[in-house]
Amino acid sequence: MGLPYSVFVRPMLSFVDSETAHSISMRALSGFGQSRVGQRILSTVYNSPELPIHVFGRLFHHPLGLAAGFDKGAEALSAWPSLGFSWIEYGGVTRFPQEGNPKPRMFRSNKHGALVNRMGFNNPGATEVRDRLIERRASGKWPKTPVAANIGRSKKTPNESAASDYSQTLEMLWNHADMFVLNISSPNTPGLRDLADADYLSSIVTECRLMAERKGGGKPLLVKVSPDASNEEILSSAHSALRSGADGLVAINTSMHRPVPRNAASRGVFAEAGGISGRPLQNRSKEVISLLYSEVGDSIPIVGVGGIESPDTAWEAITSGASLIQLYSALVFRGPSVVSTIVRGLKKKVKQHGFVGLEEAVGYEMP
Repeated sequence: MGLPYSVFVRPMLSFVDSETAHSISMRALSGFGQSRVGQRILSTVYNSPELPIHVFGRLFHHPLGLAAGFDKGAEALSAWPSLGFSWIEYGGVTRFPQEGNPKPRMFRSNKHGALVNRMGFNNPGATEVRDRLIERRASGKWPKTPVAANIGRSKKTPNESAASDYSQTLEMLWNHADMFVLNISSPNTPGLRDLADADYLSSIVTECRLMAERKGGGKPLLVKVSPDASNEEILSSAHSALRSGADGLVAINTSMHRPVPRNAASRGVFAEAGGISGRPLQNRSKEVISLLYSEVGDSIPIVGVGGIESPDTAWEAITSGASLIQLYSALVFRGPSVVSTIVRGLKKKVKQHGFVGLEEAVGYEMP
């Protein structure tokens, strides 16, 4: 199905702006996900093989999940497993509804396999998302794969009150996710990255941990780190998160740095404000995964994201220390078949190295 997507679907979507193309895709996926027939059709075309791994006390059918940002409002949860993903991260969701930044706010560089966005946590808010998911679960349309919720700080909430803002959203979504990612590193909300400061981060994780315990616990809390912080700052954040009760780290978020543009179209895209994702993040993502694995990899799992678009880039993330991986931009540029392509490639690499299972590959290239 990769060829039809490349020949027919992607060219049609290229005639509209990136956000409109995304909205069209989401409506189509939501429609497929609402019916068993639609789900079976997608599963037949995009089925991924088994490559099981145990992380956070759960079994994942393989390591590859959907990164946050694609399904912000959890509109197509039932469709993603049918595209071959073994887990899903919806959001970012904030305590209060917000429209995000003015449009246009999403741009694509086909030459670089990159997206630039300044969405600004546009989402319907935790109350509406919660109510939507209550209805989804009641109708029997809840996915059987693990689901993560990405939580961000509301734009109108000052950093001094961020801990309460995050914990309130966590409380509202508690029954509607298996794990939670505390997003303190998006570049598109003013002041958000300041929350990586040890004091702010400690208060956020601590308050969320207390809320989790009040709800009965048993669901991992992860912290998503910025690629633009120095290595020393990243390690400081990691240790602060770990001391405060975080169960995992996600490396990395989008970046404000830009590669050298290869053509005029990319030059225009890279001149836009916002965070870049996709292929330009490959090297930095691998660096940060390796850095974190060397420092805290024996204590908590790492989720690798950023530029994963092929079996080779996925394998590099895993052998650098990631137990789970995610993608977003590759889905835009390569279509849904990229999921099964990556998982099949990973399965082949596990066999080629003589590993019993994928767990043996995690951090394999690290000293």
